Amino acid sequence: MKKNLFLLGMLVCSMATMAQTQKADKPESWYFKLGGSYFNQTASTEFPVVGGQLPNRDVYAGTLGNNRLVSRESITGSFGQGFRSGITAGYRFSTRLGVEMSANYYVSNEKTMAQTTNRMVTPNPSAAVPVTYVNFTAEGQIKAFDLAPAIVMFLGEAHGFEPYTKVGVIVPVHGTLDIKTDREYRTFVNGTQVAATDAYSKDVVKPNPTLGFMAALGTSYKLGKHISAFAELEYRNFTVHGKSKETTIYTENGVNKLNENTNFRVGSTASNHTHYVDRLDVNSNNSLTNPNGVNQDKPMDELSSYVGISGLGLTLGLKYSL
Repeated sequence: MKKNLFLLGMLVCSMATMAQTQKADKPESWYFKLGGSYFNQTASTEFPVVGGQLPNRDVYAGTLGNNRLVSRESITGSFGQGFRSGITAGYRFSTRLGVEMSANYYVSNEKTMAQTTNRMVTPNPSAAVPVTYVNFTAEGQIKAFDLAPAIVMFLGEAHGFEPYTKVGVIVPVHGTLDIKTDREYRTFVNGTQVAATDAYSKDVVKPNPTLGFMAALGTSYKLGKHISAFAELEYRNFTVHGKSKETTIYTENGVNKLNENTNFRVGSTASNHTHYVDRLDVNSNNSLTNPNGVNQDKPMDELSSYVGISGLGLTLGLKYSL
């Protein structure tokens, strides 16, 4: 009898202990996070052709028939370096497992995509006719909204800290690659400058749908009953495939010339709009392959290209638990 009472007492004590433990370990069901991030690029690739310029840093020297390339450097990089802000909703199924959905806005650092210095663009030059040189610089920047669903594994809480890991995908919802190009044209006759034109253009590249991958290691630290601070180290990797491009700004010496014929471009649909394709042939609207030339009333067909947005970033923010 005493033995049975002892076992019953042990069972009651065990159940009470388990109930207390389960109550203490019971996680919040919903939580929300607000944070900001800075990413550094982790992989560099060659940039695509911009405005007919290869992704090089070219320097020319000399005049007239002796204007020649004296140095060339390949320009590589990634748009994975930049700032991101985001808001996250999370739900914990259990002490260890949860899911998150993040909505983020990302702005990359500007990157030089092509550059040319002192290249002569006058055909058949001579000292008696105007000779024109160009300095060309193209800078690119990505701005994008994305959604990032992820699975979260919580590793246990100790002394207010709760480390966790998560993996997920990145789904770009809207974004553009803005390419801003400055061209400085200088015209000389007999060695004397007679004209100067500063041309500026902005091209907006829209992407095809794509998916990316992300993985993060983080921890939260309790500041109060419902408020925690958190920090995450995140790696992400995805590429953007161009769909179309439109010239939205074109000026010469500050004057709008977007829809006008100029010495340096033609104000037409073909000069202002590009349709990216995987293959050029005789039916493409491109003079390289089409024997009939370019239909100026239709977008120009050009080979598609990719840019990378791979990066490793640190996110800091606050977490509110219900």
